[in-house]
Amino acid sequence: MSQPDMPRPVYRFRRSLLGSGLLLVGLLSGPLPSPAPLVAQESAAAAERPASSEGRIEGRVTSTATGAALPGAAVRVEGSDRGVLTDARGYYTLRAVPAGTVTIEIQRLGHESARLEAQVEGGARTVVDAALAEQPIGMDPLVILSQRTRMVGDPLNLSAIPGSAHFLGPQDLEGRKLAFDNVHEVLRRIPGVNVQEEEGYGLRPNIGLRGTGVERSSKITLMEDGILIAPAPYAAPAAYYFPVVGRMEAVEVRKGSSQIRYGPRTIGGAINLVSASIPEETAWHLDTQGGSDRQFKVQARGGSSTDHVGWMVETYQLQTDGFKELPGNENTGFDVRDFTAKLRLNTDREAPRYQEIELKVGYHDELSHETYLGLTDEDFRTNPRQRYAASAEDLMDAEHRQIQLRHFIQPTPRFDVTSTAYRNEFARNWYKLGSVLGTSISNVLADPGAHSEALAILRGGASEEDALTLRANNREYLSQGIQSLVGLRLEGLGASHSFEAGIRLHEDSEDRLQWEDGYRMTGGLPVRTSEGAPGTQANRVGEANAVALHLMDEIGIGRWTIVPGVRYERIHLTRTDYSTEGASRLEPTRVRESTVSAFIPGVGASYEVSPSLHLFGGVHRGFAPPGPGAAEETRPEESVSYEVGSRLRSGGVGLQMAAFYGDYSNILGQATLATGGAGVGNQYNGGAARVAGLEASLDWDLSWGRDLPVRLPVSVAYTLTDATFRTDFESDFGPWGTVERGDRLPYLARHQGSASIGVEDADWSLSLVASGSSALRTRAGQGPAVESESTDSFLTFDVQGSYVLPQGLRGGSLYAGIQNLTDESYITARRPAGVRPGLPRTFYVGMRVSR
Repeated sequence: MSQPDMPRPVYRFRRSLLGSGLLLVGLLSGPLPSPAPLVAQESAAAAERPASSEGRIEGRVTSTATGAALPGAAVRVEGSDRGVLTDARGYYTLRAVPAGTVTIEIQRLGHESARLEAQVEGGARTVVDAALAEQPIGMDPLVILSQRTRMVGDPLNLSAIPGSAHFLGPQDLEGRKLAFDNVHEVLRRIPGVNVQEEEGYGLRPNIGLRGTGVERSSKITLMEDGILIAPAPYAAPAAYYFPVVGRMEAVEVRKGSSQIRYGPRTIGGAINLVSASIPEETAWHLDTQGGSDRQFKVQARGGSSTDHVGWMVETYQLQTDGFKELPGNENTGFDVRDFTAKLRLNTDREAPRYQEIELKVGYHDELSHETYLGLTDEDFRTNPRQRYAASAEDLMDAEHRQIQLRHFIQPTPRFDVTSTAYRNEFARNWYKLGSVLGTSISNVLADPGAHSEALAILRGGASEEDALTLRANNREYLSQGIQSLVGLRLEGLGASHSFEAGIRLHEDSEDRLQWEDGYRMTGGLPVRTSEGAPGTQANRVGEANAVALHLMDEIGIGRWTIVPGVRYERIHLTRTDYSTEGASRLEPTRVRESTVSAFIPGVGASYEVSPSLHLFGGVHRGFAPPGPGAAEETRPEESVSYEVGSRLRSGGVGLQMAAFYGDYSNILGQATLATGGAGVGNQYNGGAARVAGLEASLDWDLSWGRDLPVRLPVSVAYTLTDATFRTDFESDFGPWGTVERGDRLPYLARHQGSASIGVEDADWSLSLVASGSSALRTRAGQGPAVESESTDSFLTFDVQGSYVLPQGLRGGSLYAGIQNLTDESYITARRPAGVRPGLPRTFYVGMRVSR
């Protein structure tokens, strides 16, 4: 890691963005690759035809069983390369179709194919709708592979899942890719997901599921392509690194029923981010965007496949100067560069023993001028965008590397094995202000009246040498292992069985080698006056070695699907402390070891009332281990959770509702700098807690069944969470403190939701999205929360529109939008230190081109 006073030059990234911009110009003006893929909107030859000799075909593909839309159906003009995939509501548009009689081919996995004739007139619009009958998909190897590497896979699988599950596919994510591709904004569309903003951009998200707590997303299982992705999932799960959601093609969330298959944290649920797949045919995508605060984004992806080889490369780059304001106009934004590449080798799909091997490598680089220092309430009311002068040197410098090698084999139609070896390396140095005049910045901001001299220095007032202390939170993380899933399908005695057995051998570590430097304030700027030596603030290593096993059986009996299963986790934890007199690690000063193990049983069931309506429910045990170095009396967090719910999918309506209840014991809290603590990492048990709630989501196409010239999609997501402690206790964990039975858990909104309405045509769209939350308590308590111990309730509006360019401009699309349309100013957090604002009104405009 580079020293904080020697940051990597920002101009490297800006030059790369300039190069990407020039690449965009070249792609739009130069020849395009061929052949065009399935999702192509036109061919180069079609662009040269006179407009009068071409027409357009539009339509909707539905299921004959439910009348519901079929997303992801392939629609193609027979004998040409003109083809598209239906969107999330089953709609498609084929452009530049030659006039005359053509045949439309429609295919969808799990459904019978259709061939329909259409009469196309030049310059006119032809409507061709289709309904496809269901057809058993058998044991297609790619379908099985999807089941092993994803939590949901095909969105049509949702109906049979015996628990609450949600899937956001490519079209869903495209519609919510706002200015900064903030994962918080994406997840607000899913009920049961608790989010708490911190810096406005979602760089280090705070996500919980069903009341688990949101601190750095450390209470849930996070995955990318089915692989644990937190920096050190067992030893240090706090998400100081989070994959760029802008490069994902899907986001999957499962609660309840996820406990058996996904761990180690099984109390609330799991989130899986699905990276862009290798395309079946030659394809490329380019998205460039600019906006407020000198924001600029470039995303470029290309790939292709032959019968036995496939590849994909992608880059995502984003920069902004930030919306916060330092007195010296220093940068408060960030630069992110992200690169991913995939290579696949496979046998013939119809081979007796289908096999494939896929290599994925990734690199992520971040340089963000972010701080833990917030504002007093008084200063927030004066100018919520201001940042105190003392935070001008704060800087996060981070790098992440990942490699995955996955092998899949299906020796027989009923037996398959998926094995993945993985390694993730993450290094970061967050150089940031920690204290002033010997008092932590969280204590200064918690009681500014008692620390007036310290507050004056934070604002830029002159000080003596070493009045300010900046800590180099220098850490390196390693997460690696191998996991294997074995599937076996059997039938007999009136039931079908789909067994899955899994094993994961995993090790991870967090290496802290930290120091502190002294500064004084001179002329409104911090100037370094002393330098600390590496290891003098923290010099320790936390390690975890884990074995995880699970076994489950999906039993189909008539209209019932029942999934019993059990998970076993055994974790050996070690914390090794070294002398803080320097960086020497010749001899440890203390070594603490512990072993934690747990059996995690559960059962879920779903019942098909009709092809359109399914009921589900389940009961599962939850488990969350403590980290290395926890006190001997610290116990794992445990829970028993229950849920019941229903799914309806018929016509233009999709509805899911669920009620959940969780009975927690030994709830865990950890005192870190992020929670406003001293950063020593001590863990605490908080006795018992109860979490209950309701969640609902609705997708409704108001134009369904009506002869309207436009589509009118509506979506709603709502979560009610009631989370209270059931025991009295005292702790040094700031958000808890002294707790009495009945106190509400901090940083969990009672009400949270989002809603959107759109107007869509084949060539343009316009949508309005509302997101809101009730106020959050920042400390446990009862009754009305006092202002100094709560955030603000808020309701924000985003508007976004897009327009498909004419064929002569290569078939791209323009889009533009405004986040926080009314420029709502609200307090989103009071940690790590002081009041923090949400993202203010932000403008952006961009262009996408796909082939």
